[in-house]
Amino acid sequence: MKFLDEAKVYIRSGDGGAGAVSFRREKFIEFGGPDGGDGGRGGDVWVEAVNGLNTLIDFRFQQHFKASTGTHGMGRNRTGANGASVTLKVPVGTQIFEEDNETLIVDMVVEGQRFKLAAGGNGGFGNTHFKSATNQAPNWANPGLEGDEKTIWLRLKLIADAGLVGLPNAGKSTFLATCTRARPKIANYPFTTLHPNLGVATIDGGEFILADIPGLIEGAHDGVGLGDRFLGHVERTRVLLHLVSAQEEDVAKAYKTVKHELEAYGGGITDKPEIVALSQIDLLDEDELKKKTKALQKACGQKPLQLSAIANVGMIATLRALRDVIVEAKNSGSDD
Repeated sequence: MKFLDEAKVYIRSGDGGAGAVSFRREKFIEFGGPDGGDGGRGGDVWVEAVNGLNTLIDFRFQQHFKASTGTHGMGRNRTGANGASVTLKVPVGTQIFEEDNETLIVDMVVEGQRFKLAAGGNGGFGNTHFKSATNQAPNWANPGLEGDEKTIWLRLKLIADAGLVGLPNAGKSTFLATCTRARPKIANYPFTTLHPNLGVATIDGGEFILADIPGLIEGAHDGVGLGDRFLGHVERTRVLLHLVSAQEEDVAKAYKTVKHELEAYGGGITDKPEIVALSQIDLLDEDELKKKTKALQKACGQKPLQLSAIANVGMIATLRALRDVIVEAKNSGSDD
């Protein structure tokens, strides 16, 4: 299944049914009078956050959603049936924007959350409503009101507890595959990861969700490489794990490059707690490891963790560090 995190959709609620013009006609009843019923209400357009979806791929094949028109009123004061509503089912974490792709309509962050995007038009009054002392036989009725129509944007921001960031080939996908059941593509060339991946990590009987996004390179905020469009998927995380590969000649520069791109993106990402780790340490001897660890510590201002997902070194300590920050954030009620 392909990953799609943005889609443009056209929606239209149903028109209201027209009121009826009708007069009572029964045997032996001299004065029947008006008995035209009201039209039914048009169907609404809803959006609902559901479990089991992690992409907007369904909206690649269907971009138009239209609710049904209300049934017209009928004689004998019969009201028309309401039109059927339609519901757009989206993954949890989907944001709905107006056509300008900037004005937020609703943020679907809870499973089962529903929101009415467009209300159906009211049904028209039948001629019964217009009967009065001076007009005993009105021969007109109201048409139904038209429904609303608009174009909206759906933008998915995956909901995860921790996000993995770093340069391409920093070992993010290997880390995710080692500690979760996720199976991202892993290869020895840049930009192996072309879309975000999610996995559930388990440590000491507890679990949390990890998000791996494609690597960032210098100039990503200007569209270089894959750009920074996938950073939205770590906006909701409570902590970032910044991986710096031990293969980098200058680990300090590698760290600062990614940090600069995070700052350029904004969105409060740099305000999140950050755990820095030197990855792929199985490729270094002891002296080189000490040298690069010291350089990275000076650049990031904290003592970096050391890990190797391939050799399974430092993984438990890293997962526990992530878990501790996540638990603390949940206990304090923070959404960051």
